[in-house]
Amino acid sequence: MSLKAERSKELTKLLGTRNVYGDVLAELGEKHQNIVALNADLSGSTKTSVFHKKFPHRFFNMGIAEQDMIGMAVGLATTGKIPFVSTFAIFAVGKPWEQIRQSIANPGVNVKIVSSHGGITVGEDGASHQCLEDIALMRVLPNMTVIIPADGIETRKAVETIVDHKGPVYMRLSRMRFPVLFDEGYSFKIGKGNVLKEGKDVTIFATGFMVSQSLKALDRLEAEGISTQLINLATIKPIDQELIIKAARFTGAVVTAEEHSIIGGLGSAVAEVLAEHCPTPMKRIGIKDKPGTSGNPDELLDCYQLNPQHIISAVKEVLQQK
Repeated sequence: MSLKAERSKELTKLLGTRNVYGDVLAELGEKHQNIVALNADLSGSTKTSVFHKKFPHRFFNMGIAEQDMIGMAVGLATTGKIPFVSTFAIFAVGKPWEQIRQSIANPGVNVKIVSSHGGITVGEDGASHQCLEDIALMRVLPNMTVIIPADGIETRKAVETIVDHKGPVYMRLSRMRFPVLFDEGYSFKIGKGNVLKEGKDVTIFATGFMVSQSLKALDRLEAEGISTQLINLATIKPIDQELIIKAARFTGAVVTAEEHSIIGGLGSAVAEVLAEHCPTPMKRIGIKDKPGTSGNPDELLDCYQLNPQHIISAVKEVLQQK
């Protein structure tokens, strides 16, 4: 399990997933001479500036030309390079979606798209920059692996893993710093979830920032006598179907939690598995078919019902359906 913090009071150390990405990409650049980095005029925000400083001749700032950036990454990949493409999530998958579909996903080209500024916690930048649809957009594409790390440690392990993975990958990182959940012994595997806490009454499947939000809800749930299983699903595609079915059969009630639209993201992926293999009472925590808006990240989490108290309410509602 390698869970560093099992209770909310221990979730004190914060670490930026985008900061970890910048550092580990530069470290990997020393070991893998074929890694190249591409950015769309946002290397300071995506932290690929760290790679740029160490390897200026392997870094390409494409300017505000995301479609061209994808095309160049594909060209570099065909020569044996491992391109890491980074910009804000909305610009990484929204503007060049057709190029990603046609040139990366369909032929299965070895390009890694690692975005920052995913979700509602982008904050004051507002709806134009708060990407709430990226997982749905990437998940629907063939050959695409989709990953949302839950903390900085998982980010490091995931980046180290995808550099050796053959095929396209989309990884979503955040502007906001995440509580550190895991220790350095944590082992990340594509397509595998991990049980952070055992429980018998209900299962919470969470991803990204919502893993720590769910963890904060556990003390109150246990204080009320609700035994809750918490599972981190960092890989949205391929989803860990075996673990989802096993957990649903054991507890008989499911809640999903994601900082993304409930349409097409983690909640949809889990619901699809359960509908075909193990119909189970279920509630989805996420953005409920609404656009983003400008505001403080903490205020937005409350406004869009992504706080621990909303997770607790969802758990109680789904328990009534058992």
